[in-house]
Amino acid sequence: MQTLNELILDESNIALHPMMGNSFQLNVVGSEILKLLQSGETKEGIIALLHQKYGIAEDDLFIDVSDFIAKLKIYGLVQ
Repeated sequence: MQTLNELILDESNIALHPMMGNSFQLNVVGSEILKLLQSGETKEGIIALLHQKYGIAEDDLFIDVSDFIAKLKIYGLVQ
């Protein structure tokens, strides 16, 4: 996840990849997921943490977190 760790996240939830010149607007939860991925958290760990914090059903979180990670793959930010 070298590329993912190169992303810079600002206080406006904009993730910038300086080498690629791309920026991505994230919502609050997307920013939280990104930070957790950068810290090495697994998808299952992220789902558990978000479930505990927001009380969202784990089945719904599985779909949303999986979709977010799939989009990161499309942009070449994770493998």
